[in-house]
Amino acid sequence: MTKPSDKKLGMQRAITRRDFVQGAAVATGAALQTGALGLPNIATASTSVGATIQGTMAVDYPPIKTGMRGSHPGAYEIAHALARDGAKFPEPKPTDEQYDLIVVGAGISGLAAAHYYQKRFGPNSKILLLENHDDFGGHAKRNEFHQSGDMVLSLGGTHNLEWWSFSETVNQFMAEHGVDVQVMRKQMDFAYGRDAANGQAMWFDEDTYGVNRLVTHFSLSAKLSPEDIDQIPISDAGRESLKRFYGSAPRLEDWTEAEAEELLSSISYPDFLRQYGGLTEDAVQLFDKEEHGSWGLEMRAISAAEAIWEGYPGAHLFGDEWSEDSFGYPVAMWPDGNASLVRLMVARLMPHSAPEVTADNVAIAHFDYSALDRKNANVRLRLNATVIGVDNTDQGVSVTYASSEGELKQISARHTVLACYHSVIPHLCPTMPDAQKAALKYQVKVPMILTNVLLRNREALDKLGVDAISCPGRLHARLFLFKGLHTGGYRRPDSADEAVSLVFWGSISPPEDAVDIRSQLRGSRKKMLELSFEDFEREVRTVLDGLLGPAGFDVAEDILAITVNRWPHGYAYEYMQLWDPEWELGEAPHEIARKTFGSVTIANSDAGASAYTHVAIDQAHRAIDELPDKTDESLAS
Repeated sequence: MTKPSDKKLGMQRAITRRDFVQGAAVATGAALQTGALGLPNIATASTSVGATIQGTMAVDYPPIKTGMRGSHPGAYEIAHALARDGAKFPEPKPTDEQYDLIVVGAGISGLAAAHYYQKRFGPNSKILLLENHDDFGGHAKRNEFHQSGDMVLSLGGTHNLEWWSFSETVNQFMAEHGVDVQVMRKQMDFAYGRDAANGQAMWFDEDTYGVNRLVTHFSLSAKLSPEDIDQIPISDAGRESLKRFYGSAPRLEDWTEAEAEELLSSISYPDFLRQYGGLTEDAVQLFDKEEHGSWGLEMRAISAAEAIWEGYPGAHLFGDEWSEDSFGYPVAMWPDGNASLVRLMVARLMPHSAPEVTADNVAIAHFDYSALDRKNANVRLRLNATVIGVDNTDQGVSVTYASSEGELKQISARHTVLACYHSVIPHLCPTMPDAQKAALKYQVKVPMILTNVLLRNREALDKLGVDAISCPGRLHARLFLFKGLHTGGYRRPDSADEAVSLVFWGSISPPEDAVDIRSQLRGSRKKMLELSFEDFEREVRTVLDGLLGPAGFDVAEDILAITVNRWPHGYAYEYMQLWDPEWELGEAPHEIARKTFGSVTIANSDAGASAYTHVAIDQAHRAIDELPDKTDESLAS
């Protein structure tokens, strides 16, 4: 077999088009270059382009940046120097900046913390949010494309609202921001590709399986027929093992419910398939990356009980009926994921940055980033600012950060909320109790990737009749067409000849020798950071050439833009059956980790050990509620 050349894939071709707003990455400034902070080889490398959006010239408008996004170059190097390399920093420059509250991190939880602080301590409280990225929102990342005069939105991180799990606190929060999830549900016609003409599909690539083959009406979670299985390009023995597994009579009916539960919670799903499902190794490997997009983990890290709960087969071996493989997940979504929620929060906290923004127009509104850090505003948001130290003082808290100009600055506040990753907090607060620092380090975030590819049109996908495809042999586990979301004022016709966003979703497989879950996650993160944008681009082009090329897609001409949303520290760590004990109430690592430390509290999804937007909001509410009620005069007054 011959791999397509880089020339055939269009690797040497600029992705920009005359009618396309975004440009290639442009290095902006050298504030953090060698020696500026006494650190080696740290420099900014973000995209900075001008664009006309709704008649407004944006000098630097992060949502339209393409290339490497998420944890982009310039956003994480200083934190890595601090946490991984033990870098020593020079003395910071004292400033006269004083606030009531400093929030470290301007993601969902950080912005929610500012909201709740105003409610508790008054709307005139002076608040500063410090964010190490060049955009607000954290994982709720907005990808915005402009092509031929049209705007195409896509999500670069946090997907949706699991509204059935909302607490009363979150319900009230949504109401205060004008969010009506029931209305959003009615404006949503999106099922992650399950409603395509030929249903879900799986693509077997030539590099892995020796043939390019798209199998439609195919899902490993559904009850596969012998005819379905015969299309899978694995060994004859592998196909026969799948036929027995999906089609045989239950063989474990003698097990009691308690025995079955104990088995399923103590064995990995692949081992269960091998030992009790009778699958050959090549058959087992079909399931290997199926949960890369949902859990960010390979199946070897997931118990059989967790996999079956997610809808994968196995319960039938104990006599249970096959469940219907349908989309019953009652989520609410915006066309840029939960970035629209973040935008509503920013507009409420800093109305001068986005006047007259409501839930009805938030998806299409333009934000003035130059107004985020406006002097004399009650709430300020400072981008490209990496915090490296947080210390309690007699008056409150002292915070040291590296500015976008390459200076170390020190500012003060009555209170501080740390809405950043748990794993970095021990390095920011070295005087914390050892037990708390150990608990903070226990939770290792799950690496995730969402790569958005703007296609000239969807004609090839329509010809194949698919909108969602699993790719068991590739870097991204799945891809799906992002469409059918008309919330927040955004609506695009579903014409086949218009540009569309195709989302590649998944994680990075950990090293084979990584055994325990936290080693797996760290290994995945390391591999992810070693991949360049060119590596991701080549992977995307290779997949689309093999998958859509037979349907007339020209991979060199029909890709208009690629945005890689790389999240080495992605999902919050959720306790797993194979790796974590069941702690007593109050003794779990996340509960110990989030304890108040002087005038410092902690708010993020890590603090709830659950990777959901509503959890981040709940934790922000708790963190503000736990702040000491200082009655002395405001530092900011």
